[in-house]
Amino acid sequence: MVLGDQLAQPHPALEALHPSRDALWMAEVPGESLHVPSHTARTVLFLSAMRHFARRQREDGWTLHYHALGEHRHHTLESVLEADLRRLRPCEVQVLQPGEIRVQRGLEAACRSAGVTLTVLSDPLFLVSLEAFSEWAGARKQPRMEHFYRDQRRRLDVLMEDGEPAGGQWNFDAENRRHFGREGPGRLPTPKAFPPDALTRKVIQTIAEQLPDLPGRCEDFDWPVTPAQAREALDDFIAHRLPYFGRYQDAMWGGEPWLYHARLSAALNLHLLGPREVIAAAEGAWHSGHTPLAAAEGFVRQILGWREYVRGLYFHFGERWHEWNALEAGEPLPALYWDANTEMHCLHEAIGQTLRLGYAHHIQRLMVTGLFAQLLGVQPAAIHGWYLGIYVDAVEWVEMPNVIGMSQHADDGRMASKPYVATGRYIQRMSNYCTQCRYHPTEALGDDACPFTTLYWDFLDRHRDRFANHPRTALQWKHVEKMDTERLQAIRTQAAAIRERLRQGERL
Repeated sequence: MVLGDQLAQPHPALEALHPSRDALWMAEVPGESLHVPSHTARTVLFLSAMRHFARRQREDGWTLHYHALGEHRHHTLESVLEADLRRLRPCEVQVLQPGEIRVQRGLEAACRSAGVTLTVLSDPLFLVSLEAFSEWAGARKQPRMEHFYRDQRRRLDVLMEDGEPAGGQWNFDAENRRHFGREGPGRLPTPKAFPPDALTRKVIQTIAEQLPDLPGRCEDFDWPVTPAQAREALDDFIAHRLPYFGRYQDAMWGGEPWLYHARLSAALNLHLLGPREVIAAAEGAWHSGHTPLAAAEGFVRQILGWREYVRGLYFHFGERWHEWNALEAGEPLPALYWDANTEMHCLHEAIGQTLRLGYAHHIQRLMVTGLFAQLLGVQPAAIHGWYLGIYVDAVEWVEMPNVIGMSQHADDGRMASKPYVATGRYIQRMSNYCTQCRYHPTEALGDDACPFTTLYWDFLDRHRDRFANHPRTALQWKHVEKMDTERLQAIRTQAAAIRERLRQGERL
């Protein structure tokens, strides 16, 4: 069985199989786009990449049982699988470790019902096995990404010199994460695009017919859908954007969705690219003098550090991720997340871009859409479902820890030791969004006060008992202690009014 996020060519599980006795099985089902509302471009990406993979396997002589959307009546993956197991009677089903526990539970149920053995194989296209991660995490009182990242750098000898980190330090945050300044980014390199071929155009047509109510648009769809295209995208990034990635990885600018970002996460998460070749390319760019060490390290940290770390955490804690709500957040997800209809220009820009492209870079996700949800107090399950469905690169193993943990701090610090909260002044510093906004990021009170800033102070007030004595957050909370009682009460009132307006569906 080949899932839609396991499309490596050659596929690692096929090495032990043979076309004369074994067969492949794949299926497109509406349930995978509807259990959370999936962005149209996300569904197009998965199904197009699956069909390109399937065509290659047939060319290589494999028997492939492929169920295309609209050609069967089954709603879920497990129901179409169970029907085929009863019809085909295989002696065993093998699948690489699914990227979502929900999917694995469904496959287990289908095989159990049909009386067929299911074997879940370790996925070698990740750099750290789940067993190795659990052993690493279990030996620590509190797992932290920085420790994990350093251990993996040593183990795999990445950006190392004589057993020490290249350049004498493990990270270069002081040189990275700058903003563009008033002048803006200037002329930017345009990422390589991959206009839909005939197979992708057919997928787009099928989705329009079978799933017409999915959110988002796909007129601008140009994602790589094959390993060959993904490697072209990697080469393009290394040549034209990696040298400036580190410096500007946290910057935002209106009308510029790509900036110096890689656009490779979707290809990595569908296994069109492997992390080893991506890291090797970045390291090679540094060795050749093409890319500064700070830029190479900042990028490698995303792949070898965060990507492997969040996957390990997802499976380490398992289904408990769905239960966590440490900050007792209970607000519904505002309608503006589905239509970008807001006068808050940063949210209008980030969400509008997301609905158009299925994409936003990590700071737009963490410090704009995610920050607003956390300050507002949105239910973790609601914001998790939005992120999982709305971004083309979303698979639960990577999305859930980043949202429930890093973005919303609903995991009570299991992933990150402190909540990532800030006023609107952070967005003002890192972008030009505020220059086009009616709200003032320095103001917490009044008609022109930035909702981010109002809700920030309200957040600090509401969670004072939890964080006031935390070693990494105490300084932030001391500012609340010094605040005038009357002013603090006025902030509480204005924050409550913001929440009520959003609950009523009013434009903010």
